[in-house]
Amino acid sequence: MLEDYNNSKCEMRERNGMGSQFFICSCSEDECNNHVFFTPYSLDSQVVSVILVSLVPLLVLAMLVITSFYWYRIYHQRHAGAKRKKTPLDFSDARAIMMDDDGSDSSSTHANNLNHNTELLPIELDAQVGKGRFAEVYKAKLKQGATGAGEPFETVAVKIFADEEYASWKNEKDIFSDADLRHENVLHFLTAEERKVEKQYWLITAYHPQGNLQEYLTCHVISWDDLWVLGGSLARGVAHLHSDHTLCGRYKVPIVHRDIKSSNILVKGDLTCVLCDFGLGLRLDNSLSVDELANSGQVGTARYMAPEVLESRINLENIESFKQTDVYSMALVLWEITSRCNAIGEVKDYEPPFGKVREHPCVESMKDSVLRDRGRPEIPSSWINHPGIQVVCGTIDECWDHDPEARLTAQCVAERFNDMEHPDKLSGRSNSEEKIPQDISVTEFEEIEKKEVCLRNYNAPAGEAENYNQPRS
Repeated sequence: MLEDYNNSKCEMRERNGMGSQFFICSCSEDECNNHVFFTPYSLDSQVVSVILVSLVPLLVLAMLVITSFYWYRIYHQRHAGAKRKKTPLDFSDARAIMMDDDGSDSSSTHANNLNHNTELLPIELDAQVGKGRFAEVYKAKLKQGATGAGEPFETVAVKIFADEEYASWKNEKDIFSDADLRHENVLHFLTAEERKVEKQYWLITAYHPQGNLQEYLTCHVISWDDLWVLGGSLARGVAHLHSDHTLCGRYKVPIVHRDIKSSNILVKGDLTCVLCDFGLGLRLDNSLSVDELANSGQVGTARYMAPEVLESRINLENIESFKQTDVYSMALVLWEITSRCNAIGEVKDYEPPFGKVREHPCVESMKDSVLRDRGRPEIPSSWINHPGIQVVCGTIDECWDHDPEARLTAQCVAERFNDMEHPDKLSGRSNSEEKIPQDISVTEFEEIEKKEVCLRNYNAPAGEAENYNQPRS
């Protein structure tokens, strides 16, 4: 007796005991076996029951956990919202950041504390103070309380990105959000906001009324002390970006700026520099592949591009190559600072590096000047009459070397500026002799010898610096 003899379709079913694979069907309508159907293998009803009995309790339990977590989040958000309504927003951290304009690092511990604020800050835009390729910068008022007009406010800077520049905003936000980026010579970051109504993306940072370094140098002739402060703070900021560890020794991801220029450096009230505009910055994470580094592209401002960037021939196998492109750009900025220092003698009106090139040169124009002609901004012989300027010019010359591997590191430049606090010591250093203890080890002697070579290089003319590893009697 067939179980499906009343079926209207000829559905083939396997019959056991009739061979290895034996299928049969039956149907009751005329010519219903014109079309034969093979149904998928079906599990035994008992097996299905066992599976359902095993899985249903687990599914119910998962639903309970998810539902409980959802209601907990809802309750927590409502409770936090009610608390914020009862208590005015506390902007003490913001004030600590904004008011730190004396060069101290006291506000560094407060930076980024408001990153996770779920509400938009009460900010009133004031005047536009800058405009770049990707964003506009405004001076703005950050109210200290959540209610009432006319309450005290703090001045902040707001960098506004259009909707189509989301990628640039996100890159800069991600770099600023790294707690290890905090440094007195890196722009203090308050928070980032998505302004969906205006279809804009905001970065809110400290505001420095002195403006950028290019504007400052255009309007001011500086002294040797000013040069030492500006140049040293710039080198320390770049060295911090490039470093793979914090001051306390904890590992940090090195960062390259890739667009260092005088208009991307702000001047604080004490004349120290702060690096800003990290829209083209790159985190040199160990997980980055060569292909990912290659896809980072030829970026930056053509006037400040290193020779290997102009040629698109950066050594992708060595992340130090990216840092050395920053060092080249930093050398050009140091030249700009030096050109406006009264210690060099006659001070001319400000002009950018490669001033004879047109205002916004393209990559091809800079290739002619930097690659074909091997040109660099002029360092007149009159500049090196001052002992401190002589050291700075020697440092600049080593930093814009055509060979990336021959350039100094940013940390070495920072150390040179630290040792240049009293230029008189530089001239007297070569004439003084230091006694070496009799029981000193070979390794310690080599370290001292390296330091002595570094010190002698301070006063050496360009191109005559000693090599640490050259044979020595």
